[in-house]
Amino acid sequence: MTEPKPETLNPTKLIQAGRPEGGDGLPVNPPVVRASTFSFRSMEAFNATAATPFDAPFYGRVGTPTSFAFESAMAELEGAHRAIAYPSGLAAIMAVYMAYLSAGDHVLMVDSVYGPARRTMVRSLSRMGVSVDFYDPSIGAGIEALIGPETRLIYMESPGSGTFEVMDVPAIVTIARKHGIVTAIDNTWATPHYFRPLEHGVDVSIHAATKYITGHSDAMLGVVAVSEAAHDALRRATQDLGMVAGSEEVNLGLRGLHTLDVRLARHDANGRALATWLATRPETGRILHPAHPDCTGHAIWKRDFAGASGLFAVELPGWDEARINAFLRGMACFRIGFSWGGYESLALPAHPESREHPKWKGGPVLRFHAGLEDPADLIADLDRAFARAAAEA
Repeated sequence: MTEPKPETLNPTKLIQAGRPEGGDGLPVNPPVVRASTFSFRSMEAFNATAATPFDAPFYGRVGTPTSFAFESAMAELEGAHRAIAYPSGLAAIMAVYMAYLSAGDHVLMVDSVYGPARRTMVRSLSRMGVSVDFYDPSIGAGIEALIGPETRLIYMESPGSGTFEVMDVPAIVTIARKHGIVTAIDNTWATPHYFRPLEHGVDVSIHAATKYITGHSDAMLGVVAVSEAAHDALRRATQDLGMVAGSEEVNLGLRGLHTLDVRLARHDANGRALATWLATRPETGRILHPAHPDCTGHAIWKRDFAGASGLFAVELPGWDEARINAFLRGMACFRIGFSWGGYESLALPAHPESREHPKWKGGPVLRFHAGLEDPADLIADLDRAFARAAAEA
């Protein structure tokens, strides 16, 4: 029997999440509350709020009504117990590390992980006595052979950064639960609209909400959604780190959630159109797009994901730096820049050659983010770029 295709989030749910309820004359969107101090008129009221400071305004560092609205919306959309906002995606990742790891612990981290997540694990966590081994994103249930007595966290990212391998998350989760190990995944690429990790048994879902959730390249924001069992450790770590997302940023994140459905549909369509066109070019090698049949884990993507975002990559066999620079120089629609997930199209070289599991044996890789422009204009821009690169060869 064919498995049913995963569903996207209900658009009505996206619109309603985090909005004010309970009376007439309310604003459509929660107001932006800028506050450090919330005052009380009695010690009884102060102490009652202090007993559950994450459920109502108490002190700005643990949340405002604006951040509570965003966090509740993210928890609802992820099917999580709670969600916590952070000042960036990397801050969210660091909070996860600090929540579930101690000196002497061991981490299994996918080798196709986001570069700064790798860097902070190797550079900062190693100084604190945490060891890490990197594994092949295609490992699936074979990860059991890598688990040791000190393994406390399995860290995933699916699809992987730069090369977009899709992981068998349910298989890894089954093994992790057998051994009592916490699982975390970077879910930025798919968002909860296309993949909801907690429905597959993952404990911790991490987002660089800077990307698709805000959607306009105008805010730095992170968020972590967790199961009930994983919540307390993350909350304690967040308190100790003193990290707090700004009110303006969480407001922009909440705004972005309400249009996520329509934006991602366009990103998806444009990304697939570009990938299909690029596959016809004689200059290209592998098309590293989860919806493309040649991408590692394509069958798993079809099984577990409800769609694809606009981020993917292309291999360019035999190209050198001069040809890549000529390709990227003077593009009309695409820009060169970090990040992605905004309305604009971007292009940037990726560097998987430093990986070991598996060792990258292909040619140079260019990562593309398909924005919301007319796909015909994007294709024309790429066509001119190939002409410039050919002139450089």
